[in-house]
Amino acid sequence: MKNDMLKNVLVWTVVAMILMSVFNHFSGQNQAASSRLDYSEFIDQVHQGQVSKVSIEGATIRGVYLSGDSFTTYNPGDPGLMGDLLDNKVKVSAQAAEQQGVLMQIFISWFPMLLLIGVWIFFMRSMGGGMGGKGGPMSFGKSKARMLTDDQVKVTLDDVAGADEAKQEVGEIVDFLKDPSKYQNLGGTIPRGVLMVGPPGTGKTLLAKAIAGEAKVPFFTISGSDFVEMFVGVGASRVRDMFEQAKAHAPCIIFIDEIDAVGRSRGTGMGGGNDEREQTLNQLLVEMDGFEGNEGVIVIAATNRADVLDKALLRPGRFDRQVTVGLPDIRGREQILKVHMRKVPVGEDVNPSYIARGTPGFSGADLANLVNEAALFAARSNDKLVTQKHFEMAKDKILMGVERKSMVMNEKERRMTAYHEAGHAIVGFIVPEHDPVYKVSIMPRGRALGVTMYLPEEDSYSYSKRKLESQLSSLYGGRIAEELIFGKDAVTTGASNDIERATSIARNMVTKWGLSDNLGPLMYEEDDNGSFMGTSRNANVSDEVSKEIDKEIRNLIDRNYQRATDILKEHADKLEIMTDALMQYETIDAQQIKNIMEGKPPGEPREWGAVDDVSKPSNDEPAATNNIETVADDLSGDQSAPDQGEPKLH
Repeated sequence: MKNDMLKNVLVWTVVAMILMSVFNHFSGQNQAASSRLDYSEFIDQVHQGQVSKVSIEGATIRGVYLSGDSFTTYNPGDPGLMGDLLDNKVKVSAQAAEQQGVLMQIFISWFPMLLLIGVWIFFMRSMGGGMGGKGGPMSFGKSKARMLTDDQVKVTLDDVAGADEAKQEVGEIVDFLKDPSKYQNLGGTIPRGVLMVGPPGTGKTLLAKAIAGEAKVPFFTISGSDFVEMFVGVGASRVRDMFEQAKAHAPCIIFIDEIDAVGRSRGTGMGGGNDEREQTLNQLLVEMDGFEGNEGVIVIAATNRADVLDKALLRPGRFDRQVTVGLPDIRGREQILKVHMRKVPVGEDVNPSYIARGTPGFSGADLANLVNEAALFAARSNDKLVTQKHFEMAKDKILMGVERKSMVMNEKERRMTAYHEAGHAIVGFIVPEHDPVYKVSIMPRGRALGVTMYLPEEDSYSYSKRKLESQLSSLYGGRIAEELIFGKDAVTTGASNDIERATSIARNMVTKWGLSDNLGPLMYEEDDNGSFMGTSRNANVSDEVSKEIDKEIRNLIDRNYQRATDILKEHADKLEIMTDALMQYETIDAQQIKNIMEGKPPGEPREWGAVDDVSKPSNDEPAATNNIETVADDLSGDQSAPDQGEPKLH
């Protein structure tokens, strides 16, 4: 980078110096032209004794006045000139005229144009490696894939953690690339394409690199959007060029990231079957399984939208193997944390298993960010080691947002926020199958004035109707607490996101998940967006059924709203105690919450990193089956699907 910058500075310095020289040359000529004398006037000045010396250079006479000013004139070949000069005591010097060739004259006259052409060529090369080079203005059809040789890919399967099943799936690809004869002798062929499907940040790209690094083969990497251009046919040309390069370096791996940008189902383009994206997809299909074989070239693609891909792309012979790279479980998160902790000096008190337990729903990228944030906290404190305290601070920052210490709320707003968050915490603590309350804070974080955070006791991947209704009750706990303490007219807009999420959950329970006794297990809503207001607008649903859907949603909301109201009325004393504790400490932890709910004094908050006892009191309900959903209301996320497993805060 520094060498490129130095090179650019030197080039522009040379260009500037050349331009200045040209300017000075022509300005000197103009200046000389302005002091040119007529020959007759020159002779008059000589006769008047005003000329001190002259220099005769062929047809040019250069002279100096007595005053010191210079002039030039043309020598017409006057035979009496020398006599006039000598009679008037003018010092005379003479030299042969400089002979300038025809080529030099042409060069001087064309020099400005040549300079402009040179600058233009320099810009063209800077933009992309020359006219015909890779990426140049005349190389639209060249592939933009970047090749990494076997010694450039340093990642191996040991660097991939938390995806054991995916590693096992791709293991035989590595084995084939190392020893193809092992499979060919038995008549077997390795899959030509592997499609990695999973949420963002789960390590799809890392796993593809690890395959190349483990097998020690070249690795071509490109994004799906790099194929598509404004010119029809360019993408198809790039696909052909990419596979030609890959064949020349076989065995090798082609990795196409975000393949859904070019691999969407055909027949949906504005130009029928002739638009650029569909032509690119057609060429990709032909290259992967056409008349010409691509022996030794394995295509690995990644996407988080496998449902939109063209069916021809997924058939056997192309992407005939799909590897799901999902969110890691608690054991996978622990392994990922250990991989990233190798890069930072951690203290003896750091417990990866405890951190993994408190980060359900985190992807590999999220955990890498967690370790990095913890290291930044340690650096700000001038500590030599990253301790458990720093990891807890990093986790709170990621889950709840950055503390806005500069935001000043008056006493009334702080108390209103304290009642609101205490209402969430108490209802969430009492209702069955709800994730345990982890921490409650009235410190403004992100866009929220207060936060109630829940953490599950273990990973789980399904929701029960009882659990969903408990979430509905806890979501309304904050609004109900405001209403009970300050009256209906004093209720604030702070529950807007709670209401939005509760409505979304209730609508999905009725229209998607078949959890309505009256409407039964039927699908009434097909779109992915389950968080809209008003009546259902599904064209396949009659007006009568739409009214019944709205009625069922209202019944769900009303039933759980009333349950939350009854809970808070019954525990009004605990609501006051928890509010006072929040006003005093601003943030209370799970142990303090448990003490309050058991009728004990809340006590002092514990040090960062202390393991919380987040167990809930036993009740007559069935045992809790907590799932992966962490509670995190970021005021913008849609938590309607039961299998999302993303953090939530209230």
